[in-house]
This record gives sequence, C-alpha cells and structure tokens, in this order.
Amino acid sequence: MPPKAKRPCRVPMCPGKTGDSHGYCTAHGSLASGWSNPSRGTAEQRGYDWAWRKLAKAVLKRDRYLCQCHDCNGRRLPATEVDHRIPKFEGGTNDPSNLFAINENCHKFKTAAESARARSGRPPGA
Repeated sequence: MPPKAKRPCRVPMCPGKTGDSHGYCTAHGSLASGWSNPSRGTAEQRGYDWAWRKLAKAVLKRDRYLCQCHDCNGRRLPATEVDHRIPKFEGGTNDPSNLFAINENCHKFKTAAESARARSGRPPGA
C-alpha cells in the first residue's frame, strides 16, 4: 500500500507538509500538544500530590459532597472537586478553611473568571 499523502500544515501560510494526524509540520509540531505546558510543571510539582488528594477527600467529606459555591444559590449540586476560596496566585493556602467542595461546571466558571481577572490585573472582588 502506498504511503498516505502529506497534507498542508494547519498553520496559515506555512509551506510545510505533514503526514501526522495532528496536522502540524515538524516546524510547528509543538502546537499540537494542546494543554501541555512544560514550564508549568506537573500537577505534583505544583503541589497537588498525595497530600493534596488526601486533603481534598477530607474537604469533600466535610462538605457532604455538595457544591458550596456562592453561584449555586442554595441549589444542591453534587461536588466532585475542591477549590480555593482565595486563589493560590492571590496568596491563598491549602488550609482547610480556604478550601471548599465545588461542582465541576461551577469550578470551570470560577476558574475562567479568576484567570480573566489575573490577566487583566484587576484586584480581587473587582
């Protein structure tokens, strides 16, 4: 069987060709890694090791596996994740009083809002 024909690189105006399934030529192959960011470090290098998993499990149990975010407005959504009330980048710690159980979707929205605030340079609560 003949080899699969190479197609153009996914980067606009790039003359490169590729046969890889991700669609990037060798010059732009690093763009295929998606969420991977080697400079960020692994989850364990960022402090989310076995001790964090143990602490998170205790916080979920303390909060009865129910979302504690203020956006839920009294709704009882099941929580599967733990988040910081004061984000670590704003000086928050892993103290149990700074942690709460949160639903996956609520966590995504909260994290997106925190990321946007961090990029804009606005102070907390603004």
